[in-house]
Amino acid sequence: MTQADLLMRLADGEFHSGQVLADGMGVSRTAVWKQLARLEGLGLQLESVRGKGYRIPGGLDLLAEDAIRSRLTGEARSLIAEIMVSPLVDSTNAELLRRDTAPVSQAVVCTAEQQRAGRGRRGRDWISPFARNIYLSVAWEFAQGAAALEGLSLAAGVCVARALTAAGAPQPGLKWPNDILYGDRKVGGILIEMTGDAAGPARAVIGVGINVSMPVATARGIDQPWTDLATVAGDALPRRSAVAAELLNALLPMLSTFEDHGFAAWREAWMALDVHAGLPVTVSIGSQRLAGISGGVNERGALLLKTTAGSMPVFGGEVSLRASK
Repeated sequence: MTQADLLMRLADGEFHSGQVLADGMGVSRTAVWKQLARLEGLGLQLESVRGKGYRIPGGLDLLAEDAIRSRLTGEARSLIAEIMVSPLVDSTNAELLRRDTAPVSQAVVCTAEQQRAGRGRRGRDWISPFARNIYLSVAWEFAQGAAALEGLSLAAGVCVARALTAAGAPQPGLKWPNDILYGDRKVGGILIEMTGDAAGPARAVIGVGINVSMPVATARGIDQPWTDLATVAGDALPRRSAVAAELLNALLPMLSTFEDHGFAAWREAWMALDVHAGLPVTVSIGSQRLAGISGGVNERGALLLKTTAGSMPVFGGEVSLRASK
């Protein structure tokens, strides 16, 4: 018996007696009890009622590789070498970065029910409760090197926006350089990490985190306004496997052609979703703060900041952007 077996049986949210669980998995009731006790370590709420058994209130929407694959387009399916669905990892990006190589012109995908050390930009923790959100990373090999991949995170943002719409959620907006928003609340983000050099072959790992059904208690550690798909989509809330599939349907074709066209092919689409277009903003670069009007982005993905001294490009890295009061 594995913990995954037990979670599959409890995912329906109904009561299951200890004896029925034990018989179904061919183990003793003591073995079941020990596994049940470990569920608290995943942050899951377990309800026990004498005479009824055990349940996870509300059930679980578990990821499943076959459910993800069933919603892939033919093009996306042809671009995938492997999909890993893990119950627990330190981070999906780190899992793929530990691999030496990825197949040429095909992606290796890692998604997980929970991350113990999920990462956002600028070293921030990414809050990752079990089986409630999407934590998905894609590794892709590029021949031209890191220098040819400027604007990749912005193109990925357009893909994520399209994927959420395809999955049944409303269309979100984009905040430079890599946030996905509904109104002024963050629903997701993108973190790209690379190995290789500026001129030679490089491997990019594109990590996407999407809040699907974030527990309020867990979200107390988030230091900015946030929302989730359960809030914005209501009854149209997509299944997590469906969201993962639509992310791959959108991201993989972009990755397969990005070196040929660069961010220039995605610039207009990104600017159409820019939530700060024409608004006064403040950009922080380390200890430096720059104020101006957001003028969209250039063909390299740099923010165009209109100041009294003229328009200046601001590139990513250790940069945050906040709308001015």
